[in-house]
Amino acid sequence: MTTSQDFPAGPADQEAEPSQWERFGVDTSTPHSARVYDFWLGGKTNFPPDRAMALAIEEAVPSIKAMARENRAFQKRAVRRLAQEYGIRQFLDLGTGIPTSPNTHQIAESVSPGTRVVYVDNDPIVLAHARALMVSSPNSRTTYIHADLGKPAELLGDPALTATLDLDQPVGLLMIAVLMLIADEDDPWAKVAALRDALPSGSFLALTHPTQDFDPQSVAKVTAAARAGGMTLVPRTREEVERFFDGWEFVEPGVAPVMAWHPDGEPPADPHAAYYWGAVARKP
Repeated sequence: MTTSQDFPAGPADQEAEPSQWERFGVDTSTPHSARVYDFWLGGKTNFPPDRAMALAIEEAVPSIKAMARENRAFQKRAVRRLAQEYGIRQFLDLGTGIPTSPNTHQIAESVSPGTRVVYVDNDPIVLAHARALMVSSPNSRTTYIHADLGKPAELLGDPALTATLDLDQPVGLLMIAVLMLIADEDDPWAKVAALRDALPSGSFLALTHPTQDFDPQSVAKVTAAARAGGMTLVPRTREEVERFFDGWEFVEPGVAPVMAWHPDGEPPADPHAAYYWGAVARKP
């Protein structure tokens, strides 16, 4: 089995060279969502096809980098609130992406040391960064699982997950900008339901999702650019996003623009400037 230690050392500290990664089976010839997002956030683990895709999307939506930062800021606020106000001490972060500080365990530990976090992604380059995700305080524990969100039963049965999280105790399930990678015909709602059903009462789901609701024409261009590059990217309406929380109790204000969900400081002048819905809900 390939481990993170087998990959090139220090990829986060230097420009990524395709030749470094291709010998480990990483396809650097086509864009990958995690690496596109990494480029928007100012990271270095991305390749020419990722940058070409990122720039094509940026041409359609010039403010996309700011939107990516707002999406990340929502995650920070949601994790902090779950740890601080609701006492959540376990997190399952699906679609982790390439680490960008602060990561989930760092946010949670800043509120309450002793947090347990399981990160999940299916990109080999995220696996290569997993060792950075494993660094936590002495009282906390972090684990990375290289797995597919599309196979929830396999994911939930992974020994690393069950050894890290107590699924009889509340869990904060994070799905930040990941469900748009699953097409409607693959029924992402059923996959999320399988994960929600496995969690006990008192658990939370925090989720963001790109939407066409705020600017249909620009988002249609983004979707077309992604499709042309071989990427699945499905924006969804507010009603479609609400379905992911079926039967759970929303934390106010419910499904809202990410910028308007418990912002730090003054409310944004234009909460629709980032084309993402976001919400947090609790399992009764």
